[in-house]
Amino acid sequence: MKDLGQSQMERNIVRYGELRPCKTAFIDAHTPGSDQKENFTIIGGGVSESADQHVHIKDKIGFNIGAAGQPPNCRNSLHSHRTAEVFFVLKGRWRFFWGRYGDAGEVTLEEGDIFNIPTGIFRGFENIGDDYGMIMAILGGDDAGGGVIWAPQVIEDAANHGLVLSEQGKLYDTKKGEALPADVQPMPVPTAEELKAFPEPTTSDVVPNYVARYWDMVALSDRSPAKVIGADGMLRDKPGFEVDFITRGSATDAKHSHDRASVLMPVKGHWRVTWDGNGVFDAGETTLASGDTMKVPAGLERSAMPSMTGEAAMYHVVATDDPAGATWAG
Repeated sequence: MKDLGQSQMERNIVRYGELRPCKTAFIDAHTPGSDQKENFTIIGGGVSESADQHVHIKDKIGFNIGAAGQPPNCRNSLHSHRTAEVFFVLKGRWRFFWGRYGDAGEVTLEEGDIFNIPTGIFRGFENIGDDYGMIMAILGGDDAGGGVIWAPQVIEDAANHGLVLSEQGKLYDTKKGEALPADVQPMPVPTAEELKAFPEPTTSDVVPNYVARYWDMVALSDRSPAKVIGADGMLRDKPGFEVDFITRGSATDAKHSHDRASVLMPVKGHWRVTWDGNGVFDAGETTLASGDTMKVPAGLERSAMPSMTGEAAMYHVVATDDPAGATWAG
């Protein structure tokens, strides 16, 4: 029974080693300094602008899960979203920066740290480590806000290197002989007046309210899971989902369920997930490693426990009834 249950559940699990990258996902894919990045769409449609983007699990669960992988000194260009963009560092050391030109503020994140980037500001990020790095992303809403808003200079630089974005958000690569159809307009560059709506918060505005450090979360989850993002979380926000942080001290073998699908994302260690049969899935178990992503179906009774000694930490994400939208100011 466990073997059958595990094989059924595998369709809901994306293993880190099986992630399929897209190297042409966004408008800056040819821009020097950004042309080596890889983007991954794990659950949901994501915000990729390329038809080449592989989607691992297409289910709509109220939020999207993705990832970005970059070699050292590779950066993701300045852009903005209308719904939440939350990153946690899986591998490496990353610099996040924001503002119209990326100079309003910045913060460096280490493995396990999480950043609930405020909506409506231009933001970018760069791998400043010594090896290939990976950050995992949670994007609010099933359509992730309808796409990406790029800083004007990003659109201009991209055109100089052969990539043009249509007003529908589709990329055309002039290096491949592609061109905008005659009846399609390019994505308009934000005007000076429109740019006034994008704030320039300082580091002191952002870091205390939107960044949670790994070791602080480890300390706070010694007896029960730490609520990282939520109305009463360490980072107070209602982006349409909640994020909990679980460690060995707060994990329990008591099975429980949620009335909607949730996602397990290990950061450290190995985690054994065990579930009961429910008429759709047979009972079974599997082991998740750092970088794996598991969608747990709604109503499935399950538990998750570290399967080996040593450091163990995991993020858990579940949708709420709050609408996906601008950062909550309550």
